[in-house]
Amino acid sequence: MKADAPGSAVEARRLEPGASPYLLTLRKELAERSLRRLAVFQLGDLDVEVAQGTDSVWALIRRPDRGGVALRAAYAPQGTARALRPGKDEAARIEVRSPIGVHAISFRIGDTDLHRLRVTVDLTPSAPLLVPFLPRDLYPLDDKDDPAGAKGHVEAAQRGLNTGLLYLVMDEPGFGNLLYLQNLTAMNRYYAATHTAPDGAVGGEWPELGYLPPSPPQSGTPPVNPLPAGETVTISDAILIVRDCPAKNERDIARLFLQQLSSAYALIDKPETEFRDWAGRAERTLVDLMNSPKATVRHYGHLYVHPYTDSEYPDIMVQLALIAALHDYAKWLGKPVAMETELKKGLGRFHDAKLGTLRRYLPNVGKDKDPDAVDSWYLYHPLLNLGRLALDGDAEARSLLLGSIDYAIKAARHFDYRWPIQFKIDDFSIITATANDDRGQTDVGGLYAYVMLQCFELTDDKRYLDEARAAIEVAKGMRFNLNYQANLTAWGAAACLRLWRITAASEHLEQSYVYLASFFHNCEIWKSEIGAARHYSNFLGATCLQDAPYMAMYECYDSFSAFERYLRDGGPDIEPAVRTLVSEYCRYALDRAWYYYPDALPRKILAAQIRNGHIDRSLSFPLEDLYPDGQPAGQVGQEVYGAGAAFTFATRSQYWVEGAPFRLFCDHFIRQIERTAEHVLSIQVEGAEGYEVDLSILRLPRRRMPAVKLSSIDGDEVRPIGRSDRRIDYRVPARGQFVLRWKPAKGRGS
Repeated sequence: MKADAPGSAVEARRLEPGASPYLLTLRKELAERSLRRLAVFQLGDLDVEVAQGTDSVWALIRRPDRGGVALRAAYAPQGTARALRPGKDEAARIEVRSPIGVHAISFRIGDTDLHRLRVTVDLTPSAPLLVPFLPRDLYPLDDKDDPAGAKGHVEAAQRGLNTGLLYLVMDEPGFGNLLYLQNLTAMNRYYAATHTAPDGAVGGEWPELGYLPPSPPQSGTPPVNPLPAGETVTISDAILIVRDCPAKNERDIARLFLQQLSSAYALIDKPETEFRDWAGRAERTLVDLMNSPKATVRHYGHLYVHPYTDSEYPDIMVQLALIAALHDYAKWLGKPVAMETELKKGLGRFHDAKLGTLRRYLPNVGKDKDPDAVDSWYLYHPLLNLGRLALDGDAEARSLLLGSIDYAIKAARHFDYRWPIQFKIDDFSIITATANDDRGQTDVGGLYAYVMLQCFELTDDKRYLDEARAAIEVAKGMRFNLNYQANLTAWGAAACLRLWRITAASEHLEQSYVYLASFFHNCEIWKSEIGAARHYSNFLGATCLQDAPYMAMYECYDSFSAFERYLRDGGPDIEPAVRTLVSEYCRYALDRAWYYYPDALPRKILAAQIRNGHIDRSLSFPLEDLYPDGQPAGQVGQEVYGAGAAFTFATRSQYWVEGAPFRLFCDHFIRQIERTAEHVLSIQVEGAEGYEVDLSILRLPRRRMPAVKLSSIDGDEVRPIGRSDRRIDYRVPARGQFVLRWKPAKGRGS
């Protein structure tokens, strides 16, 4: 096909609102069929042609008569490309020599039911190479190979320093849905050498999409940080997952996105996890909560928690977040925790009998706070924790919850289940309507629905079920813009799944995938080594807000709690891809969250300027904020309200065995532990198929490690991967049943 004549009316219309030189060059080469073919291979029913143009090597991925995409594999002006013998796991291998240096391009394809292509590009510069600019790499093609003719839309693109992904739908022609993901972990050496970070690097404007390698800002001062000569560096590691499956609605789009993201996740580099002694951390945290004057304060004769270290006024969300975590910890210990009892005594002071609701602050809050101001989610999250206590038999929590619920419903109906950022609790007047993206707290409806379902379970009153349905119904249509705050989105997914279990309406199960798609869109599925980030892990962390530059501990562990319930309620009925992503999030949370504690970080990377309170490394309370671009940690402050993390992680990862001299640790949720004989346990793990989990035997203090044997249900012995006098570590399939046998050792240990 020949391109429309330059300057013609047809050409002008097609190229509105504009076209870059890179688009025009590709369009001309495709129209004139001037690309030089280097290799061809099949990707399922897709044809892949690797070819060289005037300035780039391209991978042209086509579905016969239904369009395709062009992927720029290497930008190498004046280069000479040749095909090399592919490696045993490669479909093709190309070398390009140019004045820039040598590009080595590897093409690998997947053997799953999804069309999966991975293109990795390594560059060895011929001289110290400054990088002022590199063009984007992805162009949709219509059925005539015209990148200006394809019609479609981008459903999701990278936000900030989250996963470098792009999810697009080709409407005309019907090529299918494409997930494009850059494995940003592979480019850490590039970012270090060029002093850049991949902030919003994957995106673009149709039809010029994909990865824009970060480069220094253009100014009168050119970049001065080159890629070293002669040192090979990865400059692109693109994964493309294509589905020939038109989506019928947003629920379908979310399901396909999660399937494709899970497929890409299977390919990317994943950091090793380490055993974290959350039980020991919980003991230290409890001591600090009880003893440090920086943690608590007394009002009206009752004990309350400071939100930050020796800073900020007590508030209801903080109080109940700690109480709920301590309640779970007391159950896990098998004995009361005095701190829980003390903190519960002061809850009534937050209740406004006139309004019939819980207020954010105590009546004596300082004049620098507006006592009537409340964030929308702050109205409902304390009710969720009251619901957890009430469902566990706490009569006072039940009374306080049901004494506040009518106001909660009144507020939801007043705002038509579309909550603002902040409002006045006495008259519903709006203080802040929207965030920077002109949206309110879009996922509060999911949190609200979960609270309503708790009340339905407590009372069997159908109006609560109707309220939950109404809130979830209004959330429909938000697609990938559903996430406002990570933990609220996670609770929304859990609410949808519980609603499905109650009603058997499949649309609620499917709607849970919309919440999850938005949650994982806002995760960092890569490991940053930029600046201070090399001292901690950001892998699979969720940014706390949809536009926040950092991960936060409270959102991390509260999402973990919501996902525990999601997996428990979902059982075997949820999509395998969903089980993979949710299980892996929880697994990495147990590892990653350790780095929020200032004693786990080098002192030199802690923030000097702190917004709330100060950082005390001697206290076992987490920092609020860790950054993928390596900014100083803890700029927002040290969260006393995040102290519940240690209790939550300990109670969900370590399991008591009655009468045994050890506890079990597992970095996935154990579905069932059954004592089949005095010294025999049957252990069932229900994680993601094809993945592994870490399972450990933890010797109890002053007991001896017994002789143990772990085997599969078929009787095959599982060999330890590590052993000490305090711990025996195993790595086992994430989905399976195992048998643990032990022989008690004589005497006592240290």
